[in-house]
Order: sequence, then C-alpha cells, then structure tokens
Amino acid sequence: IRNLGWSFHGDQPLFDKVLAEPVDWDFVMIQMNYFDWKYGRVPAEYMYNRLVERNIPVMIMEPLLGSRLAKVSRAVSEMMQEERPGDTPAQWAFRFVGSHPQVMVVLSGMTLMEHLQENIKTYSPLVPVTDKQKDMLAKAAEIIRTYKIIPCTDCKYCVPCPYGVDIPGILLYYNKATWDSNLPDLEGQRDAEFERASRAFLVDYNRTIPELEQANHCINCGECEPTCPQNIKIPTDLLKIDNLVQQLKTT
Repeated sequence: IRNLGWSFHGDQPLFDKVLAEPVDWDFVMIQMNYFDWKYGRVPAEYMYNRLVERNIPVMIMEPLLGSRLAKVSRAVSEMMQEERPGDTPAQWAFRFVGSHPQVMVVLSGMTLMEHLQENIKTYSPLVPVTDKQKDMLAKAAEIIRTYKIIPCTDCKYCVPCPYGVDIPGILLYYNKATWDSNLPDLEGQRDAEFERASRAFLVDYNRTIPELEQANHCINCGECEPTCPQNIKIPTDLLKIDNLVQQLKTT
C-alpha cells in the first residue's frame, strides 16, 4: 500500500473515532459541495476543517450532489448568472470545492465530452470563489434546503431489489419533479394547473419507470435500507411516492 486513506459515509461520532486513530493518513475522501457544507448528514465544513487541522489531503466525492447541483431552480440560477454570467451551475459547484486549499482531488462522473471540456475549462486555471460568492452559494443552499428532496445520489448500492423495484430511478424521478417545481400539490387548489401537473407527473412516471418496477411493488422487506450511504428510509419514501401516485390517479 503506497497511500493509505479512507472514504467516509457514516455519522459524526464515527468520523471522529476513525480520525482519532494513531495513523498518518495519506488522504480522506468526503462528500462535499456547497449544499452539504452546512446541511450534510455530517456537515462537510466540519469534516473539512478537522482534516485541515490534521493536515490530511482531502478528496471530494459528490461535488454535484448526485447531479442535482448541475440543474438548479430558476431562483438559484438567476443568482448565479447575476454574480458571474456565463458560468453553468456545475461550474459554480466545482469552483466551490476546488477553492478549498486542502482539496487534492475532485471526483467527477462524466458521460459526455462536453462535461470533460467544461471541467477542464473550470480548473484550467481555477478561479476561486470570492467571499461574496461563498455567501451567494450559502443562500442558494438555503433555497435548496426548502425543497422536499430525498437525498439520493444514485449510487445504486440499494439495487438489485429482490422484488425488481427500480429504487434509484423512482427516487430520482420524484426529486426531478420536485426540483423542477412540477410536483402536484395535493394540498393546493384543484384547478387546471393541478390537473396538468398531475397528468404530466403520471405520464412521465410511467414512461420513466416500467410498470413492474414501480413503487407499488415494494413489500417493505427492508433489505435496501442498510445499504444506503445516505441513510434514506427507502421503504418509507417509496410508500410516500406510491401514495402520491395512487391519489393522483383518483383525482
């Protein structure tokens, strides 16, 4: 072993316990982005600062929070464009993590050549975020925090489900509808807009998730829950989503 380190997915007591071991760690990988900086299960700010105190190089996973910070709401996008026109939401997220001097590596899951080109542009050279821009990103995180988002990062540790349920697909579909402000409000007014949103949600749900893989096939066996690094109550959230689907079908 040339470089000894670890990737962290637990709670704060566990983080402190491992960090207290008398080992000269070469690196530690943590989940860090401008949302998890304050609002992560273990705030990234806490973990990063502890690692700085120990002078341990930091590797970053989930800089885009499972791609959710690559497509932000209109309110957040307008804040970003006003501050630095032309930069994409993904560039803002990557600049945030790259602006911390103890960061050695930032992981990026890329599927298109455009993603690679944008990453190279962002880091060659890196323009660090200013204090004013950090404040703006903190406000963006506060806005994002108000969304009823399930903290799924699409790691797929929960699959395969023994009953064939597409767990990450369902959670991500729900999150996208929430993120794009397309989630029908059952407590709101049942007007033409509600009917449009309900119809669109159900049509896209059926297009996105095959019928035999939808949330109604979850039997609450609980096998998925211990595998989730984000500690999501998966059966509970699947039941919530299925209840929404069933109610929309009868409205």
